[in-house]
Amino acid sequence: MTRKKANKSLDIISFYMDYILENNKKPNTVYQFAKAYDITEEDFYKHFASFKVLEASIFSAFFDNTIQALLKSEDYKSFDARNKLLSFYYTFFENLTANRSYVLFVLQENKNSIKGLQMLSPLKHRFSEYIESLEIETIDIPQKQIQQIQNKALKESAWMQLLLTIKFWMEDTSASFEKTDVFIEKSVNTSFDILNITPLKSVVDLGKFLFKEKTNMSL
Repeated sequence: MTRKKANKSLDIISFYMDYILENNKKPNTVYQFAKAYDITEEDFYKHFASFKVLEASIFSAFFDNTIQALLKSEDYKSFDARNKLLSFYYTFFENLTANRSYVLFVLQENKNSIKGLQMLSPLKHRFSEYIESLEIETIDIPQKQIQQIQNKALKESAWMQLLLTIKFWMEDTSASFEKTDVFIEKSVNTSFDILNITPLKSVVDLGKFLFKEKTNMSL
C-alpha cells in the first residue's frame, strides 16, 4: 500500500476530523490514529504535540479560511468596521456550518461553558487581533491606562459575543440556520450602536469646554 503523504498540517487535520466523524469518538492514541491513516507517529509529531493542540488548530484553520476568503473581496476592503465584522461573522459561520458535525461533536458537551475551552484559545487570540485591526472608534481619552482598558474591554466583549453566537448557532434548528444570520445582524449592529461615540464625544467635548472656560474665569 502506498503511504499517504501527510507533509502538511491540513492533511492531518482532515484525517483527524474524518476519524471522529466515522468512529463517533476521538482516537485513543496517536499510534492508533496514525495507523488508521497509514502515516507514522513522526508524521503527526512534526506538526502537532498532541491531540489537544491539533483540535485547537482546527478552529484556528476555520478563522484563517475566513480571513483568506474575505481578503479576496474588493468590496470587503472598502467596508467600514461594522460591515467588515458582519462579513467576518457570515463567512466564519459558513465555515462552521460546512463542518457542523465535527464542531458539534467537540463542543456539544461543553456548550454551556465554552468560554474556558482550551481548544478555543488560539481562536480567541486571532479574533482579538482581528478586532484590533478593525480600529473600532472609542472615546478619545488622552490617558494611556484608560485607552488600554478600553481596548481590552472591547476585545473581551467582542469575544464573548462570538461565543454567544456559536452557542446560538449550535442550538439553531431553523432551515439554513436563518435564525443565526438574523442573530448575527442584530447583535453586531446593536454592539456598534452601543459603541456609537458621536453623542458621547459631544458630551466629552462640552465637558472639556466648560472645564477650560471655568479655569480661565478663575484666573
